[in-house]
Amino acid sequence: MFIQTEAMPDPTRMKFFPGESVLPTGMAEFPDEESAERSPLARRLFEIEGVDAVTLYDSFVTVTREDGVDWQVLKPMILGAIMDHYTSGEPAVLDGAVETAEALEYPYEDDPADAETIKRIHELMESRIRPAAQQMGGDVLYKGFHEGVFYVQFVGPTRALAGGMANLFAHFIPEVKSVKDYRDAIPKPGLDTEEGRAVQHVLEERINPAVAGHGGHVQLIDVRDRTVFLRFEGGCQGCGAADVTLKQGVEVEIMSAVPTITRVLDVTDHAAGTNPYYSA
Repeated sequence: MFIQTEAMPDPTRMKFFPGESVLPTGMAEFPDEESAERSPLARRLFEIEGVDAVTLYDSFVTVTREDGVDWQVLKPMILGAIMDHYTSGEPAVLDGAVETAEALEYPYEDDPADAETIKRIHELMESRIRPAAQQMGGDVLYKGFHEGVFYVQFVGPTRALAGGMANLFAHFIPEVKSVKDYRDAIPKPGLDTEEGRAVQHVLEERINPAVAGHGGHVQLIDVRDRTVFLRFEGGCQGCGAADVTLKQGVEVEIMSAVPTITRVLDVTDHAAGTNPYYSA
């Protein structure tokens, strides 16, 4: 097996092309060793000291190294781990670990009356947005335009482009009032379940009164498969103590009050926060 590598604008990230399919479709992100339990390939890579994150795509793997680690030391071990994976015959990911567009269906159809605006959106996407996203090792995909909101799918590390996209579209296409992740448009029936209502009660009665004193707020995004998805807002977004707050405070309160819940996940884009104590 001959594995090609490609440097990226971010010096802590590198692409690895094994010359064989990695995923049949979609992508799968593994920001830490715990999440890598879903992927035999990612697990092998996290066994290498200095690997900080792994993202799998259809034809390549992106590895993020820890600060201060030399690629010259890390690359041979990564190449060996990828070769060992393909020799083992194991799948790259276990069932349900891949995020695909089909798994979360965008609910709106484009209005023919918006055809001219949508054409301009596509032109700006192809000329300005997608080239920048692909330089980052990801992509930004058009999902739809509905009532002034442009919905996109962020692939890989490209969520950081959201703010710049909003400014760009406001300047060139004023009909676009905001840019959002397409998942924000998807109905979330988990919020209207017994578990969802119980978790919301915990947030309103116990969690948010406590974090309000720090200018923060915790928003319930969804509840599914016994998992709670939360977004930290206000003073909590970008806070260096957010992980401690989640693990030692919010998670304990929710799982104590709603024992059927087995996981509590933070889906916040903390890098977009303004809190000076955040360290990426």
